[in-house]
Amino acid sequence: MFKNLNGFAQLLKNASQMGEKAKERRESLAREVVTGAAGGDLVQVEVSGIGEVKRLRIAPELMAKNDVELIEELVPAAMNEALAEVRKLSVEKMREATGGIDLPGLDDALANFQ
Repeated sequence: MFKNLNGFAQLLKNASQMGEKAKERRESLAREVVTGAAGGDLVQVEVSGIGEVKRLRIAPELMAKNDVELIEELVPAAMNEALAEVRKLSVEKMREATGGIDLPGLDDALANFQ
């Protein structure tokens, strides 16, 4: 009976360590910033590694054109590019955490998570 308690205690310890490592990875991702661009860099979006939009830049020459439709097309395109980079970054960090082991379905799971 006490053997099982020792195993349970080890399981709890491992779970606690995994939780700490996950928290560290999330904090690390939060410090990372990726950029997505569209329209030849007329629109740029900076996004943190956890998907928070940090900055949106619209080139003055695009604003001067007063082309609302073009701006409405370029902003989501730049954001989607940045979010794709966030997904790649998440996969890289997860691979680092697993010691480079390629986990089947990891890319798909992270793509659906973000």
